[in-house]
Amino acid sequence: MTEQGGADTTPPSGTPVVEPVMRTEADVTPVNPQRPQQPGRRSPWRRVRRVGYVLVALLAIYYLAMLWWVHTVGTSDQARPVDAIVVMGAAQYDGRPSAQLAARLDHVVDLWDRGLAPLVITTGGNRPGDRFTEAQASAAYLVDHGVPESAIVEVGGATSFGSLELVRDQIRIRGLQSVLLVSDPYHSLRIRLSAQELGLTAYVSPTRTSPVTGWAALWREMK
Repeated sequence: MTEQGGADTTPPSGTPVVEPVMRTEADVTPVNPQRPQQPGRRSPWRRVRRVGYVLVALLAIYYLAMLWWVHTVGTSDQARPVDAIVVMGAAQYDGRPSAQLAARLDHVVDLWDRGLAPLVITTGGNRPGDRFTEAQASAAYLVDHGVPESAIVEVGGATSFGSLELVRDQIRIRGLQSVLLVSDPYHSLRIRLSAQELGLTAYVSPTRTSPVTGWAALWREMK
């Protein structure tokens, strides 16, 4: 009994005293907890994005490498003695070479005057309604500029590769092998690779006076 006569609430000697526990919000488990992402698992979209970045980087490297290759070949001159000089066709207007074709032909005249080959092959067909082919217009221009008509062979072709196939036939008929290809700088790599694919020993000597220049011409060759 206490002094005021109430019940004694003091626990008997030896009984442990339990202190009340105060809970905080951090100790309360949420009703709908979010399941934590397991270690090592990544979103599939993240992996897709990473693969996409790699592909874009590889594509960019490829195009930059090709642009460098086209530019390097286009700025080199492999002029040397060969069996035949081959000039690739370009637009002509009723037998008159365009400025682009004339630039190529002027370079052929220079190579001829240097005595680098005994034969010149002009290439290129015509469009519906044309009276002359690109090869005919080129041959006439060369004759006017001092190349003997007897040293010129004309072949057609609707494409560069098609023209080079006809060039190969003429080269083989004559038992020849090496050619020096004349075209615009941006065009030189493609025609050299095509000629080599056809079994010719091919070199390139791009014209330096073509009106078709710049990165736009290089990019067109990449398409």
